[in-house]
Amino acid sequence: MKYLFLILTLSIFLTACGDYPIETTMSQDVEAFEFTTQDNDKLSLNDLEGEWWIADFIFTNCTTVCLPMTSNMASLQTKLNEEDIDAQLVSFSVDPDYDSPEVLKAYGKSYNADFSNWTFLTGYDFNTIKELSIKSFKNLVAEAPDGTDQVTHGTSFFLVSPEGKVIKNYSGVESAAIDTIVQDLKEVQ
Repeated sequence: MKYLFLILTLSIFLTACGDYPIETTMSQDVEAFEFTTQDNDKLSLNDLEGEWWIADFIFTNCTTVCLPMTSNMASLQTKLNEEDIDAQLVSFSVDPDYDSPEVLKAYGKSYNADFSNWTFLTGYDFNTIKELSIKSFKNLVAEAPDGTDQVTHGTSFFLVSPEGKVIKNYSGVESAAIDTIVQDLKEVQ
C-alpha cells in the first residue's frame, strides 16, 4: 500500500511538472509582461494563459535573419490554419525605439499576417526586451554594434505551454522546422 501511494504521488507530481507527449528541449517560465500590439492594444502573459503559443524575436529593419524568420512564421500560420490547429504566434520586436505599432502593423501586412492569432509586440525599452528574452527564453539579444542599426538576436522559435512555460525551441531560419512545430502542436493539443 505504501508503494502504491508513492507511485500515485510521483505520477501526480510528474504530470503537474509538465509531462508532455513530445520531446522537450527547455523548461523556462515566461516572466510576466504586458506590451503594446500592432493595433495599439495591450497583450499580457495572462492573456495567453490557456493557449499554446509560438514566440520569436525580430525587428522590422533587420536585413538578415528576420527575413527568413518572418517568412517561416507566415508559413507556419498558413499551415496551422490548414491543419485547424489553435495556437497563437507572438513576435517580440528587439528594436522597440523604431518598431512602433504602426511600423509593426505594416510589417505584418507585408507578410500577409492574420492578426487574429499573430501579434507583434513593442512598447517597452530595449533593456526590458533584452531581459525578457534572455531570462525567459535563454535567447541572446544585444545592442547593435557601433556604426550599425542591426540588433544582435537569436533566431529560434519557442513553443510555450498554456501554463506559460517555454518547453521547446526550434530553428526559426530553417523552413523544415515548420513541419516539426505543426506536428508537436498536434501532439500536445
